Amino acid sequence: MPSQEQPSNSPVAGPVIILVEPQLGENIGMVARAMANFGLSELRLVNPRDGWPSDKARAAASKADHVIDAVRVFDDLPSAIADLNFIFATTARERDGFKPVRGPVEAGRALRSRCEAGQRTGIFFGRERFGLNNDEVGLADEIVTFPVDPGFASLNIAQAVLLMSYEWMKSGFEDETRTNFRGPDMEPATKDELLGLFGHLEEALEARGYFRPPEKKAKMVDNLRSVLTRAGFAGAELRVLRGVITSLDRFSRNAPRGAAYTRPSSGHAATPGQNRPGEEEDKGHG
Repeated sequence: MPSQEQPSNSPVAGPVIILVEPQLGENIGMVARAMANFGLSELRLVNPRDGWPSDKARAAASKADHVIDAVRVFDDLPSAIADLNFIFATTARERDGFKPVRGPVEAGRALRSRCEAGQRTGIFFGRERFGLNNDEVGLADEIVTFPVDPGFASLNIAQAVLLMSYEWMKSGFEDETRTNFRGPDMEPATKDELLGLFGHLEEALEARGYFRPPEKKAKMVDNLRSVLTRAGFAGAELRVLRGVITSLDRFSRNAPRGAAYTRPSSGHAATPGQNRPGEEEDKGHG
């Protein structure tokens, strides 16, 4: 679902994404969508096989139109990177040469540092079928590779762009574990609240003959309390549990909540669980 917020909360211009001879418009569109998810907007294409513009790319971009509209097309890779100061080449294969190799986390931080220093950066990605050739990798300053299973190392081009775009955005957070929304803040239950739950539950279980045989009750209570103290309940959670116990204590299968109760001859309303005419007493533990 497209976000209603700005594409990025960072004022720093992000790295340029460069696709070398992409083959399918659908893949270009999915790359644009991945970029937009993480605040990148500048996409360059080197000699796309099916030409440009592409209706298939726009459809696959899923409303990342600002990326598609700004696409620039180049005849060759040197032209596409001419105005950039620093470039990563992505590859899954070990290459000959002396270029530093980084993982995506380290590469994302390196790009962030250079962008904040005012440098223009980029990441280029190879063809869907066989990636980048050695001459193209040779144009990069450094290599970035992903920690994938060596037995199945090939990534879809949109997946590779997604990973690097994510690491780029994450590198700009003061806390790299932050999320866009959180669960509710709840105060831990007090010991008094927890002890109240113990008493309420144990009283209800005692009434139903749960603690059998009687000589094992102390151990059963100890085990029950161990289970309940391990969870670290919030006060609101304990109130939910006590509501459940109260409901189970007041109503039964024979007299569920909302059932029409029969009235005894005295004229007083029957209590929940009282047998209706014609019903036999339930001898089971229910």
